[in-house]
Amino acid sequence: MTTPVCTSASNAATPRAQTLAYPTFASYVKARQPVLLRTARSLTANPSDAEDLLQTALTKTYVAWERIEDHRALDGYVRRALLNTRTSQWRKRKVDEFACDELPEPEMPPAGDPAEQQALHDAMWRAIMRLPARQRAMVVLRYYEDLSEAQTAEVLGVSVGTVKSAVSRALGKLREDPELEPVR
Repeated sequence: MTTPVCTSASNAATPRAQTLAYPTFASYVKARQPVLLRTARSLTANPSDAEDLLQTALTKTYVAWERIEDHRALDGYVRRALLNTRTSQWRKRKVDEFACDELPEPEMPPAGDPAEQQALHDAMWRAIMRLPARQRAMVVLRYYEDLSEAQTAEVLGVSVGTVKSAVSRALGKLREDPELEPVR
């Protein structure tokens, strides 16, 4: 019976998977997910965003799993992936709204006499009825039914360009309509 003289020689003979703290990615995720989720939650305000952030970081870790030699440093790797991903998201975010002192919308004038409003409504419909049938259909679909140009084109079986040009010509005719002169 021989005893090994060098302990490092016996360690070298063991396969790599046995020396790893986490032999598979699934075992790592199962063991460390609660801790990593807390880290992700500290980076975002929304718990759902934190879960998405962690999933993205774990995906990056999974892709690099075979390249990571020291599995004792996996938490650091995932935390760095979390931070880098969050930073990238922050940089890519689109800001659509800005806080300001004044509202950007113009104030609507006070409602006038209901009889005048009805007269204007009737004059507008008479002007629309004087448009050619195709232009009239496009104006009604676009502005009264609130369809997009693509939806209007689909309903009428024409191209989007046709809708754009016909609506433009129809609006030009409505601007020149003498019955709508007092509105301008």
